[in-house]
Amino acid sequence: MAHQPPKPLECLLNDALVETPPGRSIWVALSGGLDSSLLLTLAASVCRSANRPLNAIHINHGLQAGAADFEQHCQALCQHLNVPLTVVGVTVDPSVGGIEAAARNARYRAFQTHIPSGDSVWLAQHQDDQAETLMLAALRGSGIRGLAGMPYCRQAHGLIFVRPWLSVTRCCLETRARQLGLAWREDPTNSDVAFDRNRLRHEVMPALKARWPEAARTLSSSAAHAGEADTLLREYALAELDTLRAGAQCIDAAALATRSRPRQRLLVRTWCQQQLLPTPPQRRLDSLLDQLTAATDASVHVAWPGAEARVWKRRLYLMAPLEPLPAWQSAWEGKTGLVTPLGMLELSLQAASPLIQTASPLTLRWRQGGEVIALAGRGRRDVKRLLQEAQIPPWERERLIMVMAEDACLGVIRPPASVLWQAAGVAFKGVK
Repeated sequence: MAHQPPKPLECLLNDALVETPPGRSIWVALSGGLDSSLLLTLAASVCRSANRPLNAIHINHGLQAGAADFEQHCQALCQHLNVPLTVVGVTVDPSVGGIEAAARNARYRAFQTHIPSGDSVWLAQHQDDQAETLMLAALRGSGIRGLAGMPYCRQAHGLIFVRPWLSVTRCCLETRARQLGLAWREDPTNSDVAFDRNRLRHEVMPALKARWPEAARTLSSSAAHAGEADTLLREYALAELDTLRAGAQCIDAAALATRSRPRQRLLVRTWCQQQLLPTPPQRRLDSLLDQLTAATDASVHVAWPGAEARVWKRRLYLMAPLEPLPAWQSAWEGKTGLVTPLGMLELSLQAASPLIQTASPLTLRWRQGGEVIALAGRGRRDVKRLLQEAQIPPWERERLIMVMAEDACLGVIRPPASVLWQAAGVAFKGVK
C-alpha cells in the first residue's frame, strides 16, 4: 500500500502548536542553516495567525571561523520576521564524549538556562536526520531506546521539545525554501566525512537510496515503531517499579533480583530515566545486578558518569554522585543563613534550654562518633544507635550535622531544614 502524501509544512506546525500549553511561548532553535531558517520563517506566519508568542534562540558554539556570520544571519532573519532573538555563546569541551556530543550537551544546557520553564522548543530535524540517527544507533549497538531515534515530542528540564518535521524529507524542505527565495548559511563542517553522521549522509545514504529510494522513509518508520515499543515498555516498567518501592529513594533489591536479567535491566534503566539520571553502561549495570542479593551488612557501591547506585540492607538506592565532604566545623549563633558544605542552613534555634545558656558558642560539625543526645521522654541516647534504629544508610549518616554545645549534642540535622532529633527543651524553627 502506498504511503499517504505528507501534510503541508504549515499544517505540521499547526499540529505542533497543540503541544504548547496556552499562554506559553514557542522558541525556534535557530542555527542559521536551511532547515531552521525555514522553520522560523513558516513558524512566524503560523504563530501570528494563531496569536501565539514566538521567539528564536541561536547557540553560538564558537567552533568555526564562520560562527559570527551565522549569528549575523540569524539576527537579520529575526529582524526581518520581527521575532525576538536570544543569542547564547557556549563553551564546548570535546574531551567528554567527542565534539558532536559535547556541542549537543552545551546546546541543551543553554536551552535550559535561557528558556522559561513550560515553554516549547521547536527543532528542525527531518526524516533524513531521523534515518541517520537510527543507523548510527544501530552501528553503535544501541538498544530499543537508541533505535527509536529522536522523539517527535518530549519533556525535559521543564521544557517541551517538539520536532514538527520528522515526517518530511530534506529535499522537500529545500524545495520550499527555494520557492520562498529564502537565504541561509551552509555549515562547512557538514561536508567533512570524518564525522560519522556526515559520512552516512554523503556516502552511505546515497548508496542506499540508489537501491531503495524510500530508504529514509522506511528507516524513519522503523524508528517510530521502536519508539512506540519503548514507550510501552516504559509504561509497564514504571508500573512495576511502583510495586518495588521500599522508600522515597529506594526499591526492594531482593524482589528485583527475582526478575529475569533482561527485566532487571529494563527496570533499572527506566528508574534512572525517571530520576533524570544517566543510565549505566552495560558492564556497570550487570555488576550492580550481580550484587542485588549481597549480605545485609555488605556495602555495595557502583558508580558511572553522572550517577551511582548502592545496595544496603537488601534495598537498592539510586542517586546523583555524592561529592566528598571537606573537613569542616563552624561556630553558630542559632540563626538561619549559615552556609555549610551541603548548602545554606534554613533552621534557627530557640534559646529555650539551659543547655545553650553557655559562654561557649554553639558548634556545627560532622558526626565524629560517641555523641549522646538527651531526648524528651527517652533519656540519653547514643546518636549512633538512633541512626541504626532509624535505618539511615551509612552514606547519609556521614552528611548529617551535629549541633553541639561544648560536649552536649542539641540536635541532629540534615540541611537545609530537616531535624532528625533534638534534645529535650530545645526547639528549632523553620523545620520542614
